[in-house]
Amino acid sequence: MKLLTKLTLFITLSKLAVVLLFVLTLPYLVERIANQYTNYYLEQQRDKVLEVVSRQGIDVYLQGNESYGSYTLLKEEYISLEPIEGNQTLDTIYTDDRIIEQDTLSYRVLMHSFSAENKHYLLEIGKTTATVSQYNRPMQRVASMVLLGLIGFTLVIDLIFTRYLLKPLGRIIQSKLVNRKFPFNENSAPVQTTTSDFRYLDDSLISLMDQIHEAFEKEREFTANASHELMTPIGILQNKIENLMDSAELDDVVQERLIEMQRTLNRLKKIVRSLLLISRIDNAQFAKSEAVSVSELVRDVIEEIGHRLEERGISLTVNLDKNRRLKRVNRDLLFQMFYNLINNAIKYNKPKGSIMISDQVTNKSYRIRIEDTGVGVPPAELSSIFNRFKKHSAAVEGSYGLGLSIVKSIADYHEMKISVSSKEHEGTVFVVECPED
Repeated sequence: MKLLTKLTLFITLSKLAVVLLFVLTLPYLVERIANQYTNYYLEQQRDKVLEVVSRQGIDVYLQGNESYGSYTLLKEEYISLEPIEGNQTLDTIYTDDRIIEQDTLSYRVLMHSFSAENKHYLLEIGKTTATVSQYNRPMQRVASMVLLGLIGFTLVIDLIFTRYLLKPLGRIIQSKLVNRKFPFNENSAPVQTTTSDFRYLDDSLISLMDQIHEAFEKEREFTANASHELMTPIGILQNKIENLMDSAELDDVVQERLIEMQRTLNRLKKIVRSLLLISRIDNAQFAKSEAVSVSELVRDVIEEIGHRLEERGISLTVNLDKNRRLKRVNRDLLFQMFYNLINNAIKYNKPKGSIMISDQVTNKSYRIRIEDTGVGVPPAELSSIFNRFKKHSAAVEGSYGLGLSIVKSIADYHEMKISVSSKEHEGTVFVVECPED
């Protein structure tokens, strides 16, 4: 999963968590706010009553009676004044039931004791809890809508900023990692960014690619030079051995040793030629200007190597599209590639086994499949099967571990992908995937 996707999910889920938490706590918060507002309202009413009493006297309410009581038409609020004994101090707000005209109603009640004209009175001011809570649901709805609006707005802002913030990282991945081909011949310009971490990452990748390219160039140069220089002394040795072998004065033992030396030099010459071929491929010294029929190319390979099929009694089935042509390729290199693959399918096959060569067209590529019923490759060796001088445990005598390395180099040079799957004692499948024109 991409970093941007993860951050988007995190931001969205965190916003949803905030909304969920707010929705769960909203009724409690609204009720608490409503109670706080009611308490404030009751305290204001208390202060008004005390102000009126201080200015006009208690009789403005009592009017000659012992106590005073009044309530609104709908009994939503009430006020009462009663004389009390002693000099007790009361100043509290709580919720309690009151009976007014035979109706029991729940009120938020403020009780306050005070003195007026040398007497002590208890003031009660009440407001029904129904009127307090009647605005709770609209308040919750308004608060929820405001919260959702703010969450949506901040979510959009967060996503836009996150995308803007990670844009340099996307350019780094696109320019440094996606579709980059080893050995990184083309220079890559630094990505402009004000984020120091991204700038450090970009600089590190550029430096690493430069080091890899330099090391690869040195290795390629050494391989080419060493292989080229080795051919001269090998040729000289071969000529000297051939001259010695033509001498009539040598006995049979010396002749056998010279023959063994000749074989060793031939093997060395094959290795050097293979290394030279790989080096030339890596240095792009082959033109890719031909159009080749896959069916005809495989047929030519089979004609050259067909006698080995007969010697081992191996059956061959070819099912290739005769109209399929590969463009912008080098025929000689492709011939060498398929020669090595089919030769391996024969070499490591079982006696009287079989080989199937077929193709398949997909939406994005053209695949050529070479399947045999041979000894197979151990799973632990599959990952390194294309490495140079890597021979698997079933390799036959005379194998140098360069055939599949040459195949891989040719495939890479033509921008083809090659994959292998195998089961021990059952067979191996090589798939060459060519990009669709």
